[in-house]
Amino acid sequence: MPVSMISAALVAALVGYGSTIALVLAAAAAVGADASQTASWVAAICFSKAIGSALLSTWKKVPMVLAWSTPGAALIAASTGVDIHQAVGAFIFTGVLIALTAAVRPLNRAVSAIPTGVASGMLAGVLLPFTMAVATHAASEPILVLPLIAVFLAVRLFNPLMAVLAALFAGLAIAFTLGGAPLPAAPVDWVALTFIAPTFDAAVLIGLGVPLYLVTMASQNLPGFAVLRANGYQPPVTEALGVTGLLSAFFALFGAHTINMAAITAAICLGDDVHPDKAQRWKVGLAYAAVWTTLGLSGPVIVPAILAMPPEIIAVVAGLALIPPLIGAVVSAFDVPATRFPAAATLAVTASGVAAFGIGAAFWGLLAGLVVYLMGD
Repeated sequence: MPVSMISAALVAALVGYGSTIALVLAAAAAVGADASQTASWVAAICFSKAIGSALLSTWKKVPMVLAWSTPGAALIAASTGVDIHQAVGAFIFTGVLIALTAAVRPLNRAVSAIPTGVASGMLAGVLLPFTMAVATHAASEPILVLPLIAVFLAVRLFNPLMAVLAALFAGLAIAFTLGGAPLPAAPVDWVALTFIAPTFDAAVLIGLGVPLYLVTMASQNLPGFAVLRANGYQPPVTEALGVTGLLSAFFALFGAHTINMAAITAAICLGDDVHPDKAQRWKVGLAYAAVWTTLGLSGPVIVPAILAMPPEIIAVVAGLALIPPLIGAVVSAFDVPATRFPAAATLAVTASGVAAFGIGAAFWGLLAGLVVYLMGD
């Protein structure tokens, strides 16, 4: 396994973990989870992602990178009047619904029918704000950010595959020196999972479980499958939904909410910089799984450290890592003349960040592109 794969997996996991772990902790607090249940929640969802990523990548020989449902966590964090046991019941219900969706053939056909230009336009729209944020943070926090950019550009001159890894380590060094982030405590406090008995309350299943299913499918799984297609892979929709649904239902017993296909972090793991042979990139799923297993085990040390790091560090490392995928997405989006206008519409709506009815911009951008594409036909 080349170092570039380990680098991509490490950056993807750090970005995914660090950028939204606070939201997961807020979701746990909203449903009244105590300290041990919260620790179990974080550990369980890390293990769930690790098992699913390794299983699907090895099974289908496709780089399958999983994530936790970020809009789902936001939905849970905004809920009121739900206790942890009722929430676990809703999480199990959501996982079962996702697994059942795996047997619905129209969904498979719908995902397969998305034009490559439109899918690539959506990916470009998702990535663009992250890459633009590098310049924004460089202007607001030049002492923290400019050294990262300098290291990235310097290393890229002689070894592009190592540039992101170098920027990551430079970012960690800066975070714990100039950034003032506290060093994590030692030794590592290994985490044990805590069983949480579910309560199946009909009102909570409808009011939390069904919306969690809908936002996960619309805002996470659909863009995740589109990202794979935009990078030249045929996503195994049925298998992915079945595995993520069943894992979500099982690990919900330990507090974890839903897992799903990744989009942003997947883009880091799918580019040419990861491995020049596309057929070998599935191995990044194994490295990704190893990182998430470690994150799950060492949560009590890593969570405080991640939350203490300046957010600019994580944002800039992510933005630098996403530049090559952005280039590939833009080229693919506008490669075929017949789909250039739908691709542009998709990119514009997605990059706008517009959200409605609890569904994120990636879904609305994809919908806009498909409407324009069908009107053209």
